[in-house]
Amino acid sequence: MDPYADTLRRLREAFSTGRTRPAEFRAAQLKGLRRFLQENRQLLQEALAQDLHKSVFEAEVSELIICQNEVDLALQKLHTWMKDEYVAKNLVLSLDSAFIRKEPLGLVLVIAPWNYPVHLILVPLVGALAAGNCVVLKPSELSKGTEKVLAEVLPRYLDQSCPSLGRIISDKHFQRLRGLLGCGRVAIGGQSDESERYIAPTVLVDVQETEPVMQEEIFGPILPIMNVRSLDEAIDFINRREKPLALYAFSNSNQVVTQMLDRTSSGIFGGNQGFTHLSLPSLPLGGVGNSGMGRYHGKFSFDTFSHHRASVLSPSGLEKLHEFLYPPYTHLRQQLIGWALGSHSCTLL
Repeated sequence: MDPYADTLRRLREAFSTGRTRPAEFRAAQLKGLRRFLQENRQLLQEALAQDLHKSVFEAEVSELIICQNEVDLALQKLHTWMKDEYVAKNLVLSLDSAFIRKEPLGLVLVIAPWNYPVHLILVPLVGALAAGNCVVLKPSELSKGTEKVLAEVLPRYLDQSCPSLGRIISDKHFQRLRGLLGCGRVAIGGQSDESERYIAPTVLVDVQETEPVMQEEIFGPILPIMNVRSLDEAIDFINRREKPLALYAFSNSNQVVTQMLDRTSSGIFGGNQGFTHLSLPSLPLGGVGNSGMGRYHGKFSFDTFSHHRASVLSPSGLEKLHEFLYPPYTHLRQQLIGWALGSHSCTLL
């Protein structure tokens, strides 16, 4: 028997009651998440230090402040995001209302990796809660300290018809990363400690395109370096592969950076910048193609976890006006319909 079947059933039943839809409920969940971040800051810092040896400063900058800003923005903009979005109409629908309604998807799943175990689970959670969904959270099985805080503490701050947390314990990623250290030649780092699941920041040189470190996402502190003869060769190398989640171009030449932006495609692009885009909820974070789907951060999270429902409402009593849309289609009526369905925008609601 599936041990999670009962939990999923209860979550679906909770969503079907409509309790997650009102703005008041969504705001209450977001405020609970904000209290969780405020009241457990030290606990989260300690968990991040245990899992990833992050300093307090790094934990704040790369994880906690980002989450706090996302919650604050969602609370500030929630009512605006939830409003129906009225759209332009043609003459045929000039007396009707055409709009997009933002509906929650229902029960959604958020799976977090271990490299940013707080940020990459709570930022999507903000958008999912703001959009009115029930949420199943699956923290990384490798960041045990963070996983424990999320599993044991976070539910106290949220309505438990919403979050549910699962666990899988494995050290396979440590073994995978240690195996990659045999690629190329270690120029810096290379040390590892299996008992701590620690791998020192490592730079690999003389790496070949066919080696395992160049065939998959690394998700670890390993930087392989490949030499190329020209910018064109670098761009061709990128474009021959699946589109990356992130692409960063560093150069003293603005022309080089611009060409990298114009001639490649990726989920995120940074020119002479690293991870600073994460601090802007006005920018979406997400992949393209094999690097992922959907976007999150700020309103993008709300939109990702919402169904944008196309809606048209026609007032009663207008049937006579609509008769010209129905057959038989005389030549004059065809011309009239063609003109009315043309690109003459109409802003009457």
